[in-house]
Amino acid sequence: MANKQRSPRPVVSDADVPVVGLREPCPCGSGRRYKACHGRGLAAAGEALVRRPFEGLAGEGDWIAMREIVPSATAPLTLAGEYADALGGREVTVATVLPLAWPALVRQDGSIVLGLQTATGTGDASRDVADALLRAIDTEPGQPVPPSRPGAGPRLQDVLDPAAGFDVTVHAGFDFWIEGTGAEITDEVAASMDRANAAVVPTERLTGVEAAYWCRIGAKEHLRWVLPHDEEELLTALARLHARGEDTLGAGTRLIGTFRADGLLVPVWDLVPGASAEEVEEPATAFAARLDAALAETGDLDEPTRRARAGLANRQVTLR
Repeated sequence: MANKQRSPRPVVSDADVPVVGLREPCPCGSGRRYKACHGRGLAAAGEALVRRPFEGLAGEGDWIAMREIVPSATAPLTLAGEYADALGGREVTVATVLPLAWPALVRQDGSIVLGLQTATGTGDASRDVADALLRAIDTEPGQPVPPSRPGAGPRLQDVLDPAAGFDVTVHAGFDFWIEGTGAEITDEVAASMDRANAAVVPTERLTGVEAAYWCRIGAKEHLRWVLPHDEEELLTALARLHARGEDTLGAGTRLIGTFRADGLLVPVWDLVPGASAEEVEEPATAFAARLDAALAETGDLDEPTRRARAGLANRQVTLR
C-alpha cells in the first residue's frame, strides 16, 4: 500500500501568527487548535492562576478594591527603568473600568489609561495589566487597546517603580473617561458611560486606614475593608474579637462576613443606617488597633472563639 503523503505544514514565524481564541483553528494553517499550536504559551499562562496577583505592589489592598469592589476610581502610576524610557514622559493612570471594558486606551495627548475591570484575561491580573500597558505605549493617540491573552512577559511588579506610592481617587461617576481628552465622543462610548453612571454605587475611601471603602447600596451603608494579613491568622483574630464583642465598628454595626478577592480577605460590616464615611473613620482606626493586638495573641482558642471562627469560615465567598 502506498504511503499517504501529508501536506507540508506551513512554515510561519510566531510573529506572523495573530492571536485568536484558544479553541479556534490556528491561523498558521496547521489544522490544530490555536491552544495546541502557536497559542501553547498563552494557554499555559491562562491556566496558571496567581493567587495574589498584586502582592508586592504598593497599595495591594487598593489594587484589589479597584478591581473588585469600587465602581469608579483612578490612581496615577510611575514606571521604572526601560519602561519609563519607552513611555517618554507621558502620564499613566489606572482606572477601575473603561468604556466597553477596554484593557487600556490612549488619549489624544498620548497619556495612557489602564482598566482593571475587564471582560477577558489570564490567570494573572498583574501580567494582563502590564501587557495592556506595554501595548498602549505603542498605540496611536485616540485609540483603545483591544483585549488579548498575554503569554510570558513582564508583570506590574517588573514595570512599576517600587518606590512610588498608590494614591487612589474615588469618583462619583465616569466623567474622567473624557475629561481633558478633547476627543469626540461616539454614540457607543456615550451610551456606555451613561449605563456605567447609572449603576454607580456611592463609594468613599477612608483616610485613616488603608484599603477601607464605605459604600451605600440601596438604603444600607456598608464598610468593605481589604486586609493584608494571612487568611488563617486573620480569621482567628477576627474570631477572638467577635467572641469578646469587639469586632464591631461601634454601636449598631455588625461584621456580617468576609469574601476573598485576589488572595486577600475582605471583611464587610453593616453600618448604622445613614452613617457617613466620615463617621466611620474613628471607629475603623480603633478597630485596626484591636485587630493588631488580636493578631499578636498566641493562646489556644476557647469554645466561643472556635465557634466564631467556624462561622466566619463558613460565610466566605470567593470572587477571584
